[in-house]
Amino acid sequence: MSFADHKKFIDEGDTVILYCTVSKMYAIDVLSQIRNKKGDMIENVFQTDFGALKVKTLIGQQYGSKVELSKGWCFVLQATPELWTQTLPHRTQIIYTPDISMILFQLDIKPGSVVIESGTGSGSLSHYFIRAVKPTGHLHTFDFHEGRTQQARDEFKSHGIDNFVTVYHRDVCELGFKDELNGCADAVFLDLPAPQIAVPHALKALKDSGGRFCSFSPCIEQSQRCCEALALHGFVEIQSMEILQIEDVVKIKTIPVLDLEFVKHKVS
Repeated sequence: MSFADHKKFIDEGDTVILYCTVSKMYAIDVLSQIRNKKGDMIENVFQTDFGALKVKTLIGQQYGSKVELSKGWCFVLQATPELWTQTLPHRTQIIYTPDISMILFQLDIKPGSVVIESGTGSGSLSHYFIRAVKPTGHLHTFDFHEGRTQQARDEFKSHGIDNFVTVYHRDVCELGFKDELNGCADAVFLDLPAPQIAVPHALKALKDSGGRFCSFSPCIEQSQRCCEALALHGFVEIQSMEILQIEDVVKIKTIPVLDLEFVKHKVS
């Protein structure tokens, strides 16, 4: 339950991040024993590129501790939405931190906000929403795939954040959001193949005093159709954005000094 609050020491049942290198991180459930393929309980040993880790040895250690392995060492970190995004099991394609930061900013998500999300997918963005709305807000997240919704519920409960989220198995394009959610949302977020179909349902879900809407689309045609639907239903200040992450590189360059003596002499 390490997502819920800041902790100093690792308890059994926590989800931790084993940080080996910037490109080698693992999410581990701290359980002394697990079931093998035959259903028997065995000692939980996690294999990494740097050697095997007996997971029970993590219990009681301080977060940030250095863990010695047979071929090197790693750090054991408390899970955060940013680290979870890099290590989670992919059930669908996910949204990454650069885009997520802009989504949270533009939707003005803050403690106490009520947010509606569709679809849940792998739950990457959901963890950011939950952290932002705690402790008095709530996330309502929808997905049409029953298996994914149950996996998301299990993860949220395992991470200790299920009090701040409700997961629904529902096709919002066909059925809309739940009637009891009409007029209660501060923000609606869609990550759907045809978001324009869900725009009327999003309008019903937003508060009468107003709210914010965001749709994430990988194709410009999806964005165009969504913008047309938003304008048709009275949304204002519609913007399309693309987030590009560029690394700043500092280089040393020698510039020659020009000889300007010739400008002192008049041309005869």
